[in-house]
Amino acid sequence: MTRFSVIFFALALLAESSFGKRTPPATVEPVIHEGVRYIAPNDDGRRAHIEAWDVQTNRKLWDLTVFTNRIDPKLEEDVQWFFIDKLGVHDETLIVKSERGITYQIDLKTKAITQSEAAWSAIPGVPAHRNEIPELIERAITNGSLAKKYELSYRMNPFYLRGDFDGDSKIDAAALVKERSTGKLGIAIVHGSTGKVTILGAGTAIGNGGDDFEWMDSWRIHARDHATDETSAPKLRGDALLVSKSEAASALIYWNGKRYVWSQHGD
Repeated sequence: MTRFSVIFFALALLAESSFGKRTPPATVEPVIHEGVRYIAPNDDGRRAHIEAWDVQTNRKLWDLTVFTNRIDPKLEEDVQWFFIDKLGVHDETLIVKSERGITYQIDLKTKAITQSEAAWSAIPGVPAHRNEIPELIERAITNGSLAKKYELSYRMNPFYLRGDFDGDSKIDAAALVKERSTGKLGIAIVHGSTGKVTILGAGTAIGNGGDDFEWMDSWRIHARDHATDETSAPKLRGDALLVSKSEAASALIYWNGKRYVWSQHGD
């Protein structure tokens, strides 16, 4: 074998071994707040998660998935991995920043996760948020039996929220969905403990919201312990969803122990 052939063969092997391989994730500096150390292990390419450890006893208190990476089997898997690259804490909120520039805010009391309204960081031609679907939503809607009738909707940022909606101390998820046959928009709530899915809107009417939430232009978590002076405010068993149309109506959607109900807040 000539010297040129040896060099060419070596370069070919190097290219093959490096193609499609991503660099290792950054080591994220832990943060400590009120005796608890929060770390991002970055040890699972499919799941970005946070661990909370008691500083005094070094006992793990909880583990929470912040986002998952949706994997296309036709592509190299590791180039589809995105990790956490920064942690911070402000008041009772843990701030988590992903490698894509997406910021997640975790309420340390309820462990409810929301995304900031900052612009999405996108790969050319691929909306970044489509690759960060929580496992609970993906299992129930994207890959489940409901996929034939509904699809996720990305018309608003964030397109999903997490909280304890039924008050069982398990994290649930709510996602924007669209009924395939009609194009009607709504919300799918997935209970973390059972995987049960409730569709609100998207062809299923609820309260004054009707069966199409096309009117809704914002939504957020309304925490169970949210202080209010309204005497008519419902007593919440868990976190609620505050859905609204700018400069118009808003309403709470909450679990009453048997089903999700609508409480109008304005006209």
